[in-house]
Amino acid sequence: MSRPTIVLTGGGTAGHVSVNEALLPELRRRGYDIHYIGSYEGIEKDIMSQYEFVTYHAISSGKLRRYMSAKNFTDPFRVLNGVRQASRLLKKINPSVVFSKGGFVSVPVALAAKRRNIPVIAHESDVTPGLANKIALPFAKTIFTVFEETLQHVPAEKSAHIGPIIRQELFEGERDRGLALTKFAGDKPVIIVMGGSQGARILNEKIRLALPELLPTYDIIHLCGKGNIDRTLDEQKGYRQYEYVMQELPDLLAASDYAISRAGSNAIFELLALSIPMLLVPLSAEQSRGDQLLNANLFKQLEIAKVIQEEQFEQCDVVREIGLFAEEAPKMKDKMETMSSVKTASQVVDLILSNAK
Repeated sequence: MSRPTIVLTGGGTAGHVSVNEALLPELRRRGYDIHYIGSYEGIEKDIMSQYEFVTYHAISSGKLRRYMSAKNFTDPFRVLNGVRQASRLLKKINPSVVFSKGGFVSVPVALAAKRRNIPVIAHESDVTPGLANKIALPFAKTIFTVFEETLQHVPAEKSAHIGPIIRQELFEGERDRGLALTKFAGDKPVIIVMGGSQGARILNEKIRLALPELLPTYDIIHLCGKGNIDRTLDEQKGYRQYEYVMQELPDLLAASDYAISRAGSNAIFELLALSIPMLLVPLSAEQSRGDQLLNANLFKQLEIAKVIQEEQFEQCDVVREIGLFAEEAPKMKDKMETMSSVKTASQVVDLILSNAK
């Protein structure tokens, strides 16, 4: 008897993959044959390579831009090619359901699944749907939302607010292991700086320029993004830099007292679940569709984050701002500990499978 089969898709940023990651152990426990459709060179390929029980398939995908670019004329052909590739894969794999986390690569997969009468469950992490999810919505049977406010922006008859989905392994980190990884003594507060896979430049520059003033007070874990390691800082005491971390992340978070981060939904809900006070620097409207501004504003209203707009962050005295943030952090942490509530992977898998064919 063949095993039940599911296809996961989503990519472009780590945030478009982390929810899928959260579901993998539960899907494996239930005996599912798990396939992942992503791009040829996206971060999703690197992340999925660590899971030997996941079969990865790469397809062609374009980028859906809101600005003028010559590639706007060629990428539609790449998307069409991706639809053909995804259609052939889905015919061969024959999954009972497709779970789409969003990102540009998910569009051809959702379209191909609809053509083959395979139910698509979409997931939207931000307050307003991203462009890829907007395009994929007509092909989806159901869309799950993290924010209740998102329900105002999606069809009521096919949407459900389920809240955040957090990877179980993030709760299993240990501070002592994190300190051992970083070689920190543990006698100073630890700040983890996370620029994400996009938009890390300003955070990287400001933090590194401020290191001489910050390191006497704090130890710093810096997730600086692919290709952004500064080797001249490798031996700097109290400072550890990584391009991107996978297995080490739970322990590094467990060792962290504060976080400085962009405001992608998955990242900030993970910090909330772990009750790590956060200073958010959302991507500006010029660099994004404004989703991080909305995310950050909601967390600020809930009094669980301090927010500095990117334009202000570029000009601010970052040492002073971090000091003010550290003073507010205990109140943030107390508030976070009273409100952190997440869906388990088992609950979410139940919801997904209830929509399978």
